[in-house]
Amino acid sequence: MQTLTPHVYWAQRHGDIYLRVELSDAKNLDICVQDNTLQFKAQGHGAKGDNDYEFSLDFLEPVKPEVSHRSTQRLVNVTVRKQEQRWWDRLTLQERKPLFLAPDFDRWLDESDAEMELQAKVVRVSFAYLGLKKGYLFMYNLVQFLGFSWIFVNMTVRLFILGQDSFYDTFHTIADMMYFCQMMAVAEVINPLVGLVKTGVFPAMIQVVGRNVILFVIFGSLEEMQNKAVVFFVFYLWSTIEIFRYPFYMLACIDTDWKLLTWLRYSIWMPLYPLGVLAEAIAVIQSLPIFDETRLYSIPLPTVLGSSFSFSFTLKIYLVLMFLGLFINFRHLFRQRRRRMRSRKRKMN
Repeated sequence: MQTLTPHVYWAQRHGDIYLRVELSDAKNLDICVQDNTLQFKAQGHGAKGDNDYEFSLDFLEPVKPEVSHRSTQRLVNVTVRKQEQRWWDRLTLQERKPLFLAPDFDRWLDESDAEMELQAKVVRVSFAYLGLKKGYLFMYNLVQFLGFSWIFVNMTVRLFILGQDSFYDTFHTIADMMYFCQMMAVAEVINPLVGLVKTGVFPAMIQVVGRNVILFVIFGSLEEMQNKAVVFFVFYLWSTIEIFRYPFYMLACIDTDWKLLTWLRYSIWMPLYPLGVLAEAIAVIQSLPIFDETRLYSIPLPTVLGSSFSFSFTLKIYLVLMFLGLFINFRHLFRQRRRRMRSRKRKMN
């Protein structure tokens, strides 16, 4: 069989070169890029019947050596990646194009049309990302809202039915759901770290770490603390704040602003947040003698330095940091409230 040249049609985008080789039932394909030259060899049925067909193209600018191709019964599609995403004035290094080469009008776009196509792709990707982000944030806030609503309603009903007796078994009734919600809340530190939300990382970390210390270390590890009334007040204050905060963020994901909810979200924390920190501080103070007695989490020390490093000393330092965190978070929330109110006034004007 004699070696012939097939008909080749080309088109480009900013990052790719597309070649359509008119060769039916192609086999023994050998396609590669060496020294910025595409080498094509194959057997198949072309313009001159069944023969060996081959061609080469010296590209105008550098391309990547990896070549992708796909064969059908009628043709061979070849894709070559450009080294730099830019528009070429022509395909080949020589100004006069080869006789076997012609534009692929099925895929042909001029530079402005290609830019519009690229922008459309970027817009589609951006909308897809925004849709996934909003969907994730909506579901996260919905789950947290349902969890804290269950806690709030359960504790309220038990308080009306049992009165003060409900104080002393709050942990055994509510703890599992509170564990779930507070473990989920770790996402509130991760979300701003990865750019999903614009809130600060540090205020979120203060609240999440502070609550988890109270829940897992103070209440979770000390059975003596689990029957104390302070558990009720800590859990009730946490849940009261969150049943307004999470639906506010949930509605914000779908660009909905409910004025009453917005006012509650930016107002109710002012009395409740300090009360919550006060209840947490009381829980820490009540746990100090228990940690001293049980020596739980205490670190043994050499005899020269003393018998052990008491964990209660760490909790005393934590008490100071707790009120420092109250100041930082209070200032952060107050700034959020002020920005929100200013934004609302601008919209009204």
